[in-house]
Amino acid sequence: MNTPAIELKAVTKRFKDITAVDSIDMQINHGQYVALLGPNGAGKTTLVEMIEGIQQQDSGQISVLGKTWKEDKQYLRKIMGISLQETKFTDKVTVSETINLFASFYNIHKNRSNEILERVGLADKRNSYVVNLSGGQRQKLAIAVALTSTPKILLLDEPTTGLDPYSRHEVWGIIAELKDNNTTMILTTHYMEEAQYLCDRIIIMNNGKFLADGTLNELQNKFSDGDIIEFTLSRNDNFGEQPPINHLDKMVSLKWDAVVAAPNQMKGTIVTSDSVSTLNHLLALDREHVIDIKEVTSRKVTLDDIFISMTGRHLDE
Repeated sequence: MNTPAIELKAVTKRFKDITAVDSIDMQINHGQYVALLGPNGAGKTTLVEMIEGIQQQDSGQISVLGKTWKEDKQYLRKIMGISLQETKFTDKVTVSETINLFASFYNIHKNRSNEILERVGLADKRNSYVVNLSGGQRQKLAIAVALTSTPKILLLDEPTTGLDPYSRHEVWGIIAELKDNNTTMILTTHYMEEAQYLCDRIIIMNNGKFLADGTLNELQNKFSDGDIIEFTLSRNDNFGEQPPINHLDKMVSLKWDAVVAAPNQMKGTIVTSDSVSTLNHLLALDREHVIDIKEVTSRKVTLDDIFISMTGRHLDE
């Protein structure tokens, strides 16, 4: 199809003096899984709620499968599956009754509820009251409701916030399976690993604007100089009163930053395009007793590193 699954043109939303979404352009193709990544207050939820039709933009255009909320509300409601940041169900209603209620909105047969509950791993809870479900099970129920109409567009707003690691990975598995149906998804999250695991495209958002947009590899290549080497130095008596980091003057040509971690040690970070040579250089300085390395690790640049380089803070701050 030539028509994008979701398209935004110069979309802006303000709340009094705050611009929550600032002239955003976005195009998402059919079958893409897109992570909208950013801290609380970045504008993620506001952006998604405008796509969902819950809020109306102040300016700009939004189309979903070539349709708009102004002209095609009934159609868009049928093809969208939505899981809000906080989904509350009636406590004294069973899981099966909850699914059947939402299925009735779409004139879907009750047999669909059994299929959905099997898919999200809640079949054995079909007769349980919602009040008796764990946090992870409630999140699964919210996703089950979003899937009831077999949506072409799936919008999940922080679906795993507050879950334990095991429940989070269970939800990831459910979402990952939906790719087989050519579902188009926007996932808002502030979990780096969630975006990396589930999505083939990542958009980093902050203060109502997009800071970066691409695959993980594209973002790593565009916004990073290479791998990251992290090391901890011990204070050696031979250094006298000078901090050990002062003895790294032989590495000034490298891009590195260091911070005092404790009175008797120093932590440093090196960003390098040649991790092997840099590690050899660092270890040679240790063998020559120029520095005293306590610990050293090498790793790939992460989304959190990229976010810090753009905003000066961690994503979860």
